[in-house]
Amino acid sequence: MVRETQLSVDDLIYPLFVCEGRGARQGIGSMPGVFRLSIDNLVKEARECQALGIPAVILFGIPDKKDARGSEAYNPDGVVQRAVREIKNATPDMVTVTDVCIDEYTDHGHCGLVEGGKVLNDATLELLAKMALTHAQAGADIVAPSDMMDGRVQAIRRALDGSSFADTVIMAYSAKYASAFYGPFREAADSAPRFGDRRSYQMDPANSDEGVREALQDIEEGADIVMVKPALAYLDIIRRVRDAVNVPVAAYNVSGEYSMIKAAGEKGWIDPERAMMEALLSVKRAGASMILTYFAKEAAQVLRR
Repeated sequence: MVRETQLSVDDLIYPLFVCEGRGARQGIGSMPGVFRLSIDNLVKEARECQALGIPAVILFGIPDKKDARGSEAYNPDGVVQRAVREIKNATPDMVTVTDVCIDEYTDHGHCGLVEGGKVLNDATLELLAKMALTHAQAGADIVAPSDMMDGRVQAIRRALDGSSFADTVIMAYSAKYASAFYGPFREAADSAPRFGDRRSYQMDPANSDEGVREALQDIEEGADIVMVKPALAYLDIIRRVRDAVNVPVAAYNVSGEYSMIKAAGEKGWIDPERAMMEALLSVKRAGASMILTYFAKEAAQVLRR
C-alpha cells in the first residue's frame, strides 16, 4: 500500500534479433536465453510476448549481405522490413519498434558511412531517413534511431512527415554512452567495428550535462520519446533527463547488464530472479517510463504471479 514505485509488464519492451532463413533459432553464447531468430520463429516469439502481456518488441536485423553503405538497411524487402509485416499480420496489437542504425548492415561495423577512416555524419543522415521510412512503410509503429549522428532525428522526422507517416513515433537514443556494457550485443548482432571504436559519436561516460542537452535537442528536432543507454550505470542520467523533459523517457537495460546477472546467477553467487527484478525496479525508480530489456519475458512471468 505504501510502495512508491510500481514495476509493470506494461513498462517492458523486448529486444529481438531477426536473421534470414527459416526455422533458425541460433543461441548467443554471451547472452543465455537470447537467440537470433528467423522470421517464422520471430512471429512465434511475438505471440508469446503478447500472451505474457508485453506490449512492445524492438527488432534488430542481421542480414546475410553487408557492404560499405549498409544498403540492406534500407532495402524495402530487407529482413527487418519483412519481419515487421509478418509481426503486424500475426499480432496487430503488438507495438513494433525498429532499430534505425546501419552498423549491423555495414562491412566495417560503424554506425555511419566511412571515408578515409572517418565516420561521415551528414552523409549518413540520408541513409538513416531512408531506412526509417522503409520501416514505417512496412508497418512499424515506432522507429528508434540509435546511431548518434547529429541531426538524424530532424532528418527522419522530415522524411516521415513528407511521406504521410506523421503519426509514426520516433524514439531517439538520445543519451547513448560509449559503454563497455555493449559487448554481448555486438556478438549477437555481428556489429563490432572492424577498426577503431565509436567514441567519436557516442557519448563520454563522464558527461552528465551533455546527456540532458542531447535529449532536449532531440525533442526540438521532433523526437516523441527519448532514451538513455545503458541503464544501470546511468541511473543518474535517467533521473536528470526525466526531470528536464516532458516526453516519455525510455532506458535500455543493455546486453552486458543482462549477461552479468545471468552469469552470476549461473555461478550461484546471487539470486538471479531477485537481482533481475531489483535492477529493473531501480531503472523505473530512476524515472524511466519504459524499459528495453532482455529480461522482459522472465520479468513478465514474475509480475504475473
